[in-house]
Amino acid sequence: MEVDDLLRIAAEACDRLGLTYLVTGSTASIAYGEPRFTNDIDIVIDLPTNQVDAFCDAFSDDEFYLNRETVRNSVRDAFQFNLIHPASGLKIDFIVLTSSEYDRTRVARRRPLPTLEDRDVSFASPEDVILKKMVYYREGQSPKHLRDIGGMMRVQGAKLDRRYIADWADRLGVADVWLRIVKLESGSQD
Repeated sequence: MEVDDLLRIAAEACDRLGLTYLVTGSTASIAYGEPRFTNDIDIVIDLPTNQVDAFCDAFSDDEFYLNRETVRNSVRDAFQFNLIHPASGLKIDFIVLTSSEYDRTRVARRRPLPTLEDRDVSFASPEDVILKKMVYYREGQSPKHLRDIGGMMRVQGAKLDRRYIADWADRLGVADVWLRIVKLESGSQD
């Protein structure tokens, strides 16, 4: 199984169940930016409690590892859970959608992308991918997030809504990270 195969299985399951979802993280930064290796997929999902069993049933126990109780607890606590394909080592981090203003905003801004040969998949906007990458950078200081942001900014260029990014960067507490990125992009070392 390849990453695209796993993405297809997850997207089809969400679509079949009528679940709102959006791909984010490295998979999204690759779609909007520059290629790099990743063996996991991050998907934000709106998974109601009454859909947990149907969702879990969409992934065969013979092929996938998905702990039903962990999924229930993650939905209850608005946290995340993993779907693992042991044979390939691939996994999906499903991040349960919260009721925060930012989560509602990024769901409203999601867009279909023709990432698979025969179907579109719902992705976070590039601006929202950049914002979350800044949050992750703040949490762990991993330079891969800054590289991903730089790649998206180079490829997306003027299509990015920088005002939206700056506004939400301030609201999410990462305005200093955004200013650093803008300075690096302009070549300023101040």
